[in-house]
Amino acid sequence: MNKMLIAAAACAATVSGAAMAQDFKAGDLLVRARAVHLNSANTDSTGLGLTVNNKTLPEVDFTYFFNKNVAAELILTVPQKHTVYSNGAAIGTLKHLPPTLTVQYHFDATGFKPYVGAGLNYTRFSSVNVLGGAADVKRNSFGFALQAGVDIPVAKDMYLNIDVKKVYIKTDVSAGGVKAGTFKVDPVLFGVGLGWKF
Repeated sequence: MNKMLIAAAACAATVSGAAMAQDFKAGDLLVRARAVHLNSANTDSTGLGLTVNNKTLPEVDFTYFFNKNVAAELILTVPQKHTVYSNGAAIGTLKHLPPTLTVQYHFDATGFKPYVGAGLNYTRFSSVNVLGGAADVKRNSFGFALQAGVDIPVAKDMYLNIDVKKVYIKTDVSAGGVKAGTFKVDPVLFGVGLGWKF
């Protein structure tokens, strides 16, 4: 992840002063592709010391502008497979799909376009195989999402994007049909990518 951030900073440093940020306007669509590193909080009330692995994943998002400052962003990826650990020992796997919708405010600035956002995440857990089926998790999670980032113009209608999100994801864990506690993934996601304005 450090290499990604260093590369992004180097790209931003080489941007020509001629590529000044143009204001977004109502009806603009900004499509981004990012590489995102997921860093889980891994807090657990089951007493099992549950964690999932961190990973880097692809992300695509679509940002629609209602005016030059206010936009809505839909954030998508493909189902992500994680290894589940108990006190450091692998006990199974699961997949999760976490589409997120945020409302953003884009600040007026010269040469770059910073923004903040807040919204809602829905996560669907699937392909759960923990302790050979002896343990299970609740399949659906709803939680808040917070976001901050910047779009830096690198060419006409093309932007370098740096983005950080905090997403609240949790699930109830059960064993033998009895709830054992709650596991919170609550990841921070660091993203770097490119965006195209249409």
